[in-house]
Amino acid sequence: MIKAGIIGCGSIARHRHVPEYAANPNTEIAGYCDWNRDRAQELAAKYGGRVYETVDELLADPSIDVVSVCVANTQHAEVTIKALNAGKHVLCEKPMAVSVEECEAMVKAADENHRTLMIGQNQRLTHGHQKARQLIREGAIGRVLTFRTTFGHEGPENWSIMKNNTWFFDRKQSAMGAVADLGVHKTDLIQYLLDDYVEEVKSVVATLDKKDPDGNPISVDDNAISIYRMRSGAIGTMTASWTYYGAAEDNNTVIYGTEGVLHIYDHPDYTLYIQKRNGERIYYEMDKLITNELQFSSGVIDEFVSAILEGRESCISGRDVMIAMKAVFASVQSSETGETVRIS
Repeated sequence: MIKAGIIGCGSIARHRHVPEYAANPNTEIAGYCDWNRDRAQELAAKYGGRVYETVDELLADPSIDVVSVCVANTQHAEVTIKALNAGKHVLCEKPMAVSVEECEAMVKAADENHRTLMIGQNQRLTHGHQKARQLIREGAIGRVLTFRTTFGHEGPENWSIMKNNTWFFDRKQSAMGAVADLGVHKTDLIQYLLDDYVEEVKSVVATLDKKDPDGNPISVDDNAISIYRMRSGAIGTMTASWTYYGAAEDNNTVIYGTEGVLHIYDHPDYTLYIQKRNGERIYYEMDKLITNELQFSSGVIDEFVSAILEGRESCISGRDVMIAMKAVFASVQSSETGETVRIS
């Protein structure tokens, strides 16, 4: 039985990590740690396990095999590296970290300690996205030319345990806004779907509407629009937004090829559909996407546990996700400089 520790007991831990560990037959939640002890105690009372006073105390417990790092973005690297050095396997929430150097240090710590490092990029695990990747590789729409991928909703204040005073709006804790919260999902996804990598980025990353509790503009972006050029030559847009007010959560991708168009989570009744160049339409009814309102198992914990038990690298390993993070950092740099940024 794998024993898990939860570091950070906010919304993502409450809605995803803890229930999914509890549902996995190979895991048992051993403990929790949060700066707000009441949150940790509430989870312990519901799911079992003990409350630790500090992160160091939790990591010093030899009975804990794995940890989920669910703290604010700027703490991801520090806590993850400390956990890896303590001999724990680590599942870290996205975004992986707040700089390329931090991402590289996390991967290095995992390698040196021979431990699994996985990042919670759950979109790779949906049946629809896996089927879409297969169809593209089989040539169902020919050679990919362009794409658009979007993730937008009304903002993290509707999800966060702290509401309008959420740490997501504080640059000191989050470092980046929508571009890292939502954009990293779609950046990682487009690389996965196309089996390709972002090579050049031109972006606008901006704060258009969100306010802090004092009525001032938040210190991070609430919208990001990037033009990505892939190594293959395909070009597309990635949009991340916290200001889709009054609209249903938008989390779709459309791929345009030489022989047709593939719509992914872009239809109310079907997971995927292909519109062929000759007018034929092919529909696939599979699964739905998780939204802030519609919660079910993301598959992240199951993948994490399976990778450890099978002694393999996860399909969303830190090493792989780091490549997507480079495109996110390039988006911020491009917006700040007004220049196109090439990713080495």
